[in-house]
Amino acid sequence: MSEGKRRTAGRPAGSGKNTSGHSQSLVRGLNLLERLAASPGGLALSEVAEQADLAPSTTHRLLQALQSQGFVTQDSELGVWKIDVKTFRIGNSFLEARDFVATSRPFLRRLTAQTGETANLGVRDNGTAVFLAQSESPQMMRMITRLGSRAPLHASGIGKALMAWLPSDEFERILDERGLARVTENTLHTPEALREGLAEIRRQGFACDREEHAIGLHCVAACIHDEHGIPLAAISVSGPKARIPEERLAELGALVRDTAAEITARLGGRVPTTRESVAEA
Repeated sequence: MSEGKRRTAGRPAGSGKNTSGHSQSLVRGLNLLERLAASPGGLALSEVAEQADLAPSTTHRLLQALQSQGFVTQDSELGVWKIDVKTFRIGNSFLEARDFVATSRPFLRRLTAQTGETANLGVRDNGTAVFLAQSESPQMMRMITRLGSRAPLHASGIGKALMAWLPSDEFERILDERGLARVTENTLHTPEALREGLAEIRRQGFACDREEHAIGLHCVAACIHDEHGIPLAAISVSGPKARIPEERLAELGALVRDTAAEITARLGGRVPTTRESVAEA
């Protein structure tokens, strides 16, 4: 084999200068999917282009390519673009592949049956909590969180439940990078108040969100841990303050804490002791 052939052996046809172009198109296409996934009602071409910071012509070409593969669709009446079934299947396969999601679902349904309120499952994605599963309350007025939506760690029950057991260096990194933006007047927006709140979470085993993310909404949450005691996910029960008043938080918090411990045990994890607290430093 000649020197020239040896250099190119095993490389796909067309690799070289064009690779970066293909990669750029792939990244741009994935970015468009993210924009559409965050907008259940769909987006007009101009809106997608503006959000992605792309020319409308480029955006339209990418959307057509995604449409041809079944990832997006265009509403024939409104003209807006939306994610299609193949995108949903890929996202759903991720959820099913993570055992803790499938394992937690019956426990979420049980919590809803026990409390009459909406139960959620969420994970940490860097400085935010992402909601992955939900059991809706049968009440007409109820808390509904769109799956895939995010909330700040410091300003949500699930977020604080996860944050309470983070390694100290990770906790400090998030604090430095994300800050403590005030979502409502009740949000813990100073490091001192947050550290005090997280210490209480570790002592009692559950977190309380007292209108810290949304006015009129109360929530209790507890962490699910892996085999090392590291936060894996968190579950919560949330509803209107009128149905979850202050005097009911402890009762529901204990129920959610015990349920999270059951899920942890089912997954082969362990609940760490307060002495193993990591965010106090």
